[in-house]
Amino acid sequence: MARQVVLATHNPHKVEEFQAIVAATRPDLEVIGYDGPEPVEDGTTFAENALIKARAAAAHTGLPALADDSGICVDVLGGAPGVFSAYWAGHAKDASANLSLLLDQLSDIHDPHRSAQFVSTIALVAPGSGNAVEHVVEGVWRGRLAPAASGGGGFGYDPIFIPDAQPDGAERTVGEWSAAEKNAASHRARAFHELAPLLADL
Repeated sequence: MARQVVLATHNPHKVEEFQAIVAATRPDLEVIGYDGPEPVEDGTTFAENALIKARAAAAHTGLPALADDSGICVDVLGGAPGVFSAYWAGHAKDASANLSLLLDQLSDIHDPHRSAQFVSTIALVAPGSGNAVEHVVEGVWRGRLAPAASGGGGFGYDPIFIPDAQPDGAERTVGEWSAAEKNAASHRARAFHELAPLLADL
């Protein structure tokens, strides 16, 4: 029987993505969604927010919890939106508005100054009779931003992110990638690759 791990998010896209990533390397684990109260993410770094979410989910469910805090970091903006990626256009967390605002802010910026990176920080919190076991890892996916959205796949900023070093010199946005392609190369996949050996503690 697979060991259950709760993913501390109410975002169904992230749940599906994590289920696919985890199934590829740890089929003995079953990632389930989190339906408990959403904690206040008042950290100033991806790591702080990931730990806040993972601790809350572990405490609420009694299960080992994974939490991803991620975003897009644009070099010419000094790393912004960064931890504010989900709220870039306001507290409504409107992904389309966030993307449009970022494109507008970069409208006069041309290559090679549109470089950016997706960053994913994953926290693992496993409750125990004593102190909880906690791990934090990071995955980085470098690329640059397209001048306009393209493709209907992925979510968030995927339709404007062009990853570096694509096969055959392609310059597709992640919105034009298949789910399988993204799950094999994304910032979350890279972070989970670092986390996988630590899951042996479970």
